[in-house]
Amino acid sequence: MNESIEEAAELVQRVAALDIGKASLVACVRVPHDTNPGKRRQETRTFATTTSSLLGLRDWLVCQGVTRCVMEATSTYWKPPFYLLEDDIECWVVNARDVKNVPGRPKTDRLDAVWLCKLAERGMLRPSFVPPPWQRELRDLCRYRRTLIRERTREKQRAEKLMEDTQIKLSSVISDMFGVSGRQMLEALIAGQRDPKVLADMARGSMRAKISVLREALTGHFRDHHGYLLRMMLERIDALSAQIHQLDARIDQALLPFAHQVAQLDEIPGVGRTGAQEIIAEIGLDMERFPTAGHLVSWAKFAPKAKQSAGRNKSSSTGKGNPWIGGTLGEAAMAASRTKTFLGSRYRRVAKRRGKKRALVALGNSILTITYHLLSDPHAHFADLGADYHDRLTPERRKRQLIRELERLSGRKVTLQQAA
Repeated sequence: MNESIEEAAELVQRVAALDIGKASLVACVRVPHDTNPGKRRQETRTFATTTSSLLGLRDWLVCQGVTRCVMEATSTYWKPPFYLLEDDIECWVVNARDVKNVPGRPKTDRLDAVWLCKLAERGMLRPSFVPPPWQRELRDLCRYRRTLIRERTREKQRAEKLMEDTQIKLSSVISDMFGVSGRQMLEALIAGQRDPKVLADMARGSMRAKISVLREALTGHFRDHHGYLLRMMLERIDALSAQIHQLDARIDQALLPFAHQVAQLDEIPGVGRTGAQEIIAEIGLDMERFPTAGHLVSWAKFAPKAKQSAGRNKSSSTGKGNPWIGGTLGEAAMAASRTKTFLGSRYRRVAKRRGKKRALVALGNSILTITYHLLSDPHAHFADLGADYHDRLTPERRKRQLIRELERLSGRKVTLQQAA
């Protein structure tokens, strides 16, 4: 029998809640009654979301002595009120999933604000993590860089499809159609050169060994129409590349005070400098907000949720988390899975039993756990345990695995004898 201890209910004496829309918001304030002790006074007002109206909202809340202001994370509309209020009042952004209204009650902006205020008053909500200003700016830079990289990749894919339309199979022969040799061939095609021999002779370095294959791949029906479109695509790719380089410089400048932390994360296999910058932008540097590494992994949604019914544990997904940290960890896990390190070995072990997708999630979990410990200790450095770590840990189990594998391949029973 488990003993339970009831915790004292938290009652916030002066609390406010905001139901935020694009053009207006409804604010509800609940404070102790002025004349009736033990009673609560409630007041609701509607404000526009312009700067002058929000400043009026701030003055009203300060005059009411509000100590905590709670709002839902509604799109990006919560940001202006939060940024204007955070210096004077403790602000909480809460997940809409946690504040759903009870069924059967009319749903209006005013009633939503009142319901949210009552939940906050009784301490039934938990705040979401809102990064400090420097991290918010770094997030904007890193996220926009990732967006531009995706746009550049899409533009390259459009150019490749255009070349397929002309029956030129350049991407089937060279790995990067937009490298030095490939780009020179594309420029020559746009300029009017159609001779496959002349185009193939533009190959450089190790690609010279593929000249005969390149001649076949460059034989097609490229016309001026295709050259017009390809020129626009290449200009778009160059413009995006220039903007990405500008963002790289700006991000490096913003992270100069944290160069040591970037170098720490760069030591993790598969992460790299860009991945380290994006991880810091998303989770920050203060690991004290996460009691353990497991809390950080759970926040990033890289750990399966507990799902139990009738005493049986059931499989469940990790849930929908931050897509930006998910993309960064996914790329790092893919890169680490191909290395001969402990992380690569862990991926192959899990993939054998649970499949490749679950193995990538497990690898992202491990990378995030390592990140937590590195950022928690400025003097810590990554030390690879080695690809044979589990074999060294349990040699007998590894011996049995090899015997079973040999029996499966040979169809015979295997017995071991002591070596002379």
